[in-house]
Amino acid sequence: MKKNIKAVCFGEILYDVFPDKERIGGAPLNVASRLSSMGINTEMISRICVDVKGYELLSYLKSRNIETGNILKDEQYGTGIVNVSLSANGSATYKIMYPSAWDKIELKAGMVESVLNADVFIFGSLVCRDRISRGTLFELIRKAKFRVLDFNLRPPYYSKELLMALMEHAEFIKFNDEELFEIAGLLGSKYNSLEQNLLFIADKSKAISICVTKGRHGAVLLRDKKLYYNSGYKVKVKDTVGAGDSFLATLIAKLLQGEEPQQSLDQACAMGALVAGEEGANPEIMAETLKSFISPY
Repeated sequence: MKKNIKAVCFGEILYDVFPDKERIGGAPLNVASRLSSMGINTEMISRICVDVKGYELLSYLKSRNIETGNILKDEQYGTGIVNVSLSANGSATYKIMYPSAWDKIELKAGMVESVLNADVFIFGSLVCRDRISRGTLFELIRKAKFRVLDFNLRPPYYSKELLMALMEHAEFIKFNDEELFEIAGLLGSKYNSLEQNLLFIADKSKAISICVTKGRHGAVLLRDKKLYYNSGYKVKVKDTVGAGDSFLATLIAKLLQGEEPQQSLDQACAMGALVAGEEGANPEIMAETLKSFISPY
């Protein structure tokens, strides 16, 4: 197993505000939190407001052993807030406040150094909704050794041109199934099956690996021109917030640590299911829990 792996996550850190509670979240933060829990040396690049919530976010990151040296401070824009609504089956919809501090991540020399020294640079599409964070992201992408793109499509914060530009700079791309069909359609796909559209995207992009999550039906991974499948794990869903983020973090961690693609995919799907079975985006899930959850299958 490879040791001393360094990951840098870029983008939004915020509060998910549910009808009855608030929880710390943001897709890159969720990925960073799970990576760190799995033994990956992890850093977060973002921006917070110098208010109570901002410093609570900073404290949370430090408590999860996530490096915060490139978390910028902001006195003008507020800490990120997302209002979350849950359907009867636990599926989430989001209203994302704009502008927030994480929209204004200005490029600093320390960020470039961190990305240059990282084994993997992980980013999403939502942070591109503001030109300042978008400009910083594209500068850092050019410095990264291995780039992981996690789509997070939230209308109206994306365009065909932006999505294509992001895909051109990613070696690894993760979609959920709805995102895959939407983006493939934007790029001119006439196919109806998930696998055909996955291969269509692979042909249109420079990615060497593509993963598509299918909710309770598991996921499919294209790696080294081979498809790997997991059909999902049964769990009573409390909410789906952060499940895909923990899935991605687990998959990337296991692949970087040298595990085989099928085993990595199985563990990632199991982690996503376990997170969906708990409240909030970042429940603590021990390695032993993950192992025992998988073992009956």
